[in-house]
Amino acid sequence: MPTSDNDPPPVYREIAEELRAAITSGRLSDGDRVPGENDLMKRYGVARATARQALSVLINEGIVVPIRGSGVYVRAFRPLRRHGPKRLSRDLWGGGRAIWQADAGDRPFETDSVEVDEVPAQPHVAHALDLPERAPVLRRRRRYRLDERPMQLATSYLPRELVRGTPIAEVDTGPGGIYARLAELGHAPAHFTEEIRVRMPTPGEIEALSLSAGTPVLDVLRTALTDDRLAVELNEMTLDGSAYVLQYDFEA
Repeated sequence: MPTSDNDPPPVYREIAEELRAAITSGRLSDGDRVPGENDLMKRYGVARATARQALSVLINEGIVVPIRGSGVYVRAFRPLRRHGPKRLSRDLWGGGRAIWQADAGDRPFETDSVEVDEVPAQPHVAHALDLPERAPVLRRRRRYRLDERPMQLATSYLPRELVRGTPIAEVDTGPGGIYARLAELGHAPAHFTEEIRVRMPTPGEIEALSLSAGTPVLDVLRTALTDDRLAVELNEMTLDGSAYVLQYDFEA
């Protein structure tokens, strides 16, 4: 038990570790209220600033979430395992299933926001799709939720002349999504390339993904190409870094 603010490790970290252990052991479950500042001050004989620091550690880790005027509560969200090769399998979208079904299984997920419009291709989009700069592209912007929690923002860009007037330009693209419709047009994706980087979110992303302070995001940039290497989609995804496990399988 903590005894002094001057002993290493700092007392607030020891308190945070004990609270973390209570959560991981199941003594505190999802939705349970965590002892507040006053409780921690009495239990450990520490100053309010120390108790506040201990709670801040867990809030920044995304383990607990503060609710104004109520307290701090456990948020024991089970991370989503994103299996790169499996989720892009032709058997999945070719069979009319959404890519998300490979990730979520029987957990409830939804696309709660879809916007479709036409915009001039920015330089990186034009480069990825092998188009002239400022060429018109179809843009599809979505937000995904799992277990009622915002998880991912995604923006797809596709050559306008390839998909104009097709279901891809509609809000609901139908079973199998974009890739199934591209296959029907004779442009089935056969190759994918993904780039991933980690960064801190913008204020807009913090709001859209309901991110706790200090939570990073994962940027995933994916290009879909046909058998003859025609680029048919660029997808820019922003993922809540605390909510995902990325899995990739390789042969030696």
